[in-house]
Amino acid sequence: MFETPWIAALTALFLWWFATGILLWRVHAADRSADRDAHIWSVLLALPLLLGGAFGIRETLGDASAQGVFVAFLSALALWAWVELAFLSGVIAGPNAEPCPPGLRGWPRFSRALGTILWHELLLASIFVAMVWHGWDAPNAFGIWTWVLLFGARISAKLNLFFGVPRINTDFLPRPLAHLAGYFRKGPVSAFFPFSVTLLSLATGCFIERLVRATEPAEVIGWTLLTALAALALLEHWFMVWRVPDDKLWRWMIPADRSPKKSLQEDPNGL
Repeated sequence: MFETPWIAALTALFLWWFATGILLWRVHAADRSADRDAHIWSVLLALPLLLGGAFGIRETLGDASAQGVFVAFLSALALWAWVELAFLSGVIAGPNAEPCPPGLRGWPRFSRALGTILWHELLLASIFVAMVWHGWDAPNAFGIWTWVLLFGARISAKLNLFFGVPRINTDFLPRPLAHLAGYFRKGPVSAFFPFSVTLLSLATGCFIERLVRATEPAEVIGWTLLTALAALALLEHWFMVWRVPDDKLWRWMIPADRSPKKSLQEDPNGL
């Protein structure tokens, strides 16, 4: 199993879909709960993901086998899932929990938008620094590369939502993060979009090139996983401009919310 590239690629695809669905299900279940601390309990009960992920990455740094690479990848995903759950639950987000004031533009809008996610981004960056500090030259750095790819793709996606893209789905925003919708801009793509998709395309191509040149089973598995993950990140970016019902990938896991929702209107004024 650990030395079969196509199984590795399918595993990456399944985990991307399933983990995203589970996170959305959990935060929306907490939204509907009568317990006011439901979101906090979600984060606390998911602490094994944080601890297990950190432990797994540390223990696999010196394991350059195919199994070690696979476990490192899974550990990075587990650690990432906990941080994302903490963010979606509003437990680790940012100091600003207020909607965007009407007509706000330029740097004031950017600084307030950054304030909505600041603690979360600092946590991701701190974990990245800790990983690089302890294991960049380790025999098995695929867990670190997984984190770098996830972190970079996330920053790119959030900047695109801020600068403007044609398709933005706010239906999945949980109640603690409902104020974020005001900082998104629905409209024509900005100059940042082609730049971001070019970088992701280059990253995907680089991983493919490494995969083609790989000779050891561990390297084949590692570069296959990173290639699949980079391709999925690139696809998610294109979902921001393509008219495809990508929300149906996970909507079946979330019961319909009958409360009225405000649509996100186009903002023609730019920054």
